[in-house]
Amino acid sequence: MALKLRIGSRPSRLALAQAETVRRRIVEAAPGAETEIVEIRTSGDRMTTASLARVGGKGLFIRELEQALLERRIDIAVHSMKDLPAVVAPEFRIAAVPTREDVRDAVVTRDGASLDALPEGSRLGTSSERRRFQAFRKNSGLRILPLRGNVDTRLRRLAEGDFDAIIVAMAALRRLGRVADAAFAPLDEREFIPAGGQAALAIETLAEIAPALERAMVQINDAGARYETAAERAFLAAIGASCATPVGVRALLKDSRLAIRAILFSGDGSRELGDEIEEPADVDLAPSAAEAIGIRLGERMLARGAARLISND
Repeated sequence: MALKLRIGSRPSRLALAQAETVRRRIVEAAPGAETEIVEIRTSGDRMTTASLARVGGKGLFIRELEQALLERRIDIAVHSMKDLPAVVAPEFRIAAVPTREDVRDAVVTRDGASLDALPEGSRLGTSSERRRFQAFRKNSGLRILPLRGNVDTRLRRLAEGDFDAIIVAMAALRRLGRVADAAFAPLDEREFIPAGGQAALAIETLAEIAPALERAMVQINDAGARYETAAERAFLAAIGASCATPVGVRALLKDSRLAIRAILFSGDGSRELGDEIEEPADVDLAPSAAEAIGIRLGERMLARGAARLISND
């Protein structure tokens, strides 16, 4: 019997592009599979101007999708990994992490100027405190203004002159096919550390799933992407980060080693704490081994005062 799969997605153009990528990979892995993308509007989609931190955080983008899983209206939910809380409720699990996109942030301007080349007083649009504080480190003369909405909306507002520059994820530009028509400068991931899970997709299911679905999830899972994101998420959980915490963390698997680097800011951006470690990767790329490395980095930063910065966020 062919696998029948209902794929839950938010209705934004980016979310649907991500869901379609997952759908194609499932069909390639399980020829003959019958797939359907089910659009589910979330609370986060309805709140286009309020600060996410004030109205419930990034969990607003996943609650309705998880409810649809519980009610068995969908079989899997496709999320941007960075929207998922660091700890998933026990009735759910991350069943697969497909190949990761470009993890870097990028500054987008009308002429392709770099972040540090923007003149004093330039209006930079972002509602991410992590991006805000790291941008100030690169260029202290910026005027940083709040900007929410989907990527297309942000690019339109830049083109209309509401801002001189915006910061978006390179992965979003690539998945939307906007690389050719956006004047952007990628930001070095070591100097401008991305959000945990950035550029990765998380395929969420119920904790217990049918064998046919399990086999499909194994086929589309990228062991390296899962290993990196497991370390990043474990770090965030270890330090007790919330959706409001201005923190960046990037784990990179290369040459059988895992390097993980993080930066944490106080709530007002006046203090920061950074650290990194590198250890041999587990030969089987077991996510639990990556989690242990992420936890070790978190514990090191806690010993150096991370909790005090977080309590001030």
